Amino acid sequence: MSLTEKPVETAERKMFYDKIDSGSYTPLWTVLSNIITPEPKSGCLPHLWHFDEAKAYLLEAGSLITAKEAERRVLVLENPGLRGQSRITTSLYAGLQIVLPGEVAPAHRHSQSALRFVMEGNGAHTSVDGERTVMNFGDFVITPPGAWHDHGNDSDAPMIWLDGLDIPIVSVFDASFAEEHHADQQPITRQPEDSSWRYGANMLPVDYEATRIASPIFNYPYERSREGLEHLLKQGEVDPFHGIKMRYVNPVDGGWAMPTISPCLQLLPKGFKSRPYRSTDATVFVVTEGTGRSVINGKTYEWGPKDLFVVPSWHTVTHEADGDAVLFSYSDRVCQEKLGLWREDRGNAVPLGA
Repeated sequence: MSLTEKPVETAERKMFYDKIDSGSYTPLWTVLSNIITPEPKSGCLPHLWHFDEAKAYLLEAGSLITAKEAERRVLVLENPGLRGQSRITTSLYAGLQIVLPGEVAPAHRHSQSALRFVMEGNGAHTSVDGERTVMNFGDFVITPPGAWHDHGNDSDAPMIWLDGLDIPIVSVFDASFAEEHHADQQPITRQPEDSSWRYGANMLPVDYEATRIASPIFNYPYERSREGLEHLLKQGEVDPFHGIKMRYVNPVDGGWAMPTISPCLQLLPKGFKSRPYRSTDATVFVVTEGTGRSVINGKTYEWGPKDLFVVPSWHTVTHEADGDAVLFSYSDRVCQEKLGLWREDRGNAVPLGA
């Protein structure tokens, strides 16, 4: 029987299905075409969130509840096709967090991996396992699974950043643990920027042994990352599908910076229009600089600075930049690669097994 052929529903078969249902049985032939699909299929939908609207809501939330009461004062970006599930894609979470001047988001730790991407403000700090780093616009910050972390804002303006976590992935395995620290802020036991100096200068301590599967660097400053993109632009290394796109890496092994999330930064040069592209990793994009538009499965989404949008799995997308534009993005590509599932289509897609 082919996957597209459907069994005929008869009275005898219906009686049989009803009989076995009470014992928690389901006949595979009635659901096979829904669980093994010819191409990726999910409820995840393309969507764009405008930052100006989100910021207004965050500021209003800041007047209604304190960071300590909320533990994390965050507005979850729920995919419109996955409402009520706290998911931006089927496998990933996204939320916008605000910390007001003088506030502290209390210390805790959990099984989930987390990233921060600073959307607005400069000078707040995050502390991870005894080391504190100052966060500025465009910085990419990692919280490894199981690491104590807290946030504080000693600046004179609100700080807003994107939280990206692998909550749905951890939920699939029923492996979530969380713990609150006994103090709002953990003790600082290492010098500021220790991890950057120790691991981020193309060197490692001679007897270094990895104790975590995430990068030992937890703050990747935007200024340095942006310089890298600009240098490649001067070399003329523009990919027709991505512009100039680089991945954040773990300096220990050169792999992705996080075990379950694949973060990237890309530059779309002025006037650039990408060729149609699709891949199996549903991707969250953040407009760091510039204006332009993305066409997802034929629908155009106009974006500007700090807007966010999502491209579902196996949806064809093109990007077009008015002037130079920079996009931060993250997906579950690293998980799919480890499982042998990740595929991309650069105009040369072939059937599975061909």
